[in-house]
Amino acid sequence: MNAKSKFFQLVTIVVFSTMSATALAQEDQAEDEQAPTADEIAKELAHPNSVLGSLNFNFDHTAYKGDLPGASDQSATSVTFQPVFPYPLNESTNFYLRPAVPVVISQDVPVIGGFGNKGVELGDISFDAALGKSLPGGYVVVGGVVGTLPTATDDALGLDQWLLGPEVALAKIFKWGVLGMLVSHQWDVAGEDSFSTSITGGQYFYTYNLSNGWQISSSPTFSYNHEAVSGQRWTVPVGFGVSKTAILGGRPWKFGLQYWQYVEQADAFGPDWAVRFTVTPVVSLPWGKK
Repeated sequence: MNAKSKFFQLVTIVVFSTMSATALAQEDQAEDEQAPTADEIAKELAHPNSVLGSLNFNFDHTAYKGDLPGASDQSATSVTFQPVFPYPLNESTNFYLRPAVPVVISQDVPVIGGFGNKGVELGDISFDAALGKSLPGGYVVVGGVVGTLPTATDDALGLDQWLLGPEVALAKIFKWGVLGMLVSHQWDVAGEDSFSTSITGGQYFYTYNLSNGWQISSSPTFSYNHEAVSGQRWTVPVGFGVSKTAILGGRPWKFGLQYWQYVEQADAFGPDWAVRFTVTPVVSLPWGKK
């Protein structure tokens, strides 16, 4: 199946999932007037210093291009599980520990003489530990450390290095939504020593609130590889997306679809475009309000 066929298949799945979620939400809407509405939960989930616990499942499909022969015929499909369990320290400050566990479903990688495909494998697990602080005027500051563990079950899908470095984010909460950016940097601190790693990465994110739990939002990730040769350093997408938060069986769920078009990538082999479908159930926290 080629990249375009996979793309339209993903879009079909997302459309029907969102329509089903909306229908179920209308049928299962809680009668408790004191319970948060889908709109209120959607806004809280978009807040960079949210107190809501969530289980994020990101389903990604990426199409590639580049100077290597056959690069435009390659693609990748993966799912990343990222739970978020904020621990409130006071009314304006939360502690976050957020692991991201990637499972590669299919990944085309350059090999001698062309490209090879990797099956279901575990990728390098990343994490961040940070403090989020809400400030007067609607500003939010987040600071902490970010790291990567050499957990990939195939050498072609990981660096075989331990990475560590700082991260910082700044966001502004408006009446209409959220706008912000996160930047991090990681160096290799242990593991494979035949090469060095120095990567600046991050994401810019925005959310525009509509109504009935609908939002326009996106959070594309970018990176700059300081150790790469010229023409291979930047990976930068622009993104657009929509999301819907619904109450299903008394539990809030958020469904989202994003499209990223890459305007900068490695000349030899890099991403051309990507689609991300997200499923996020909100979960109760053991230290939350009863």
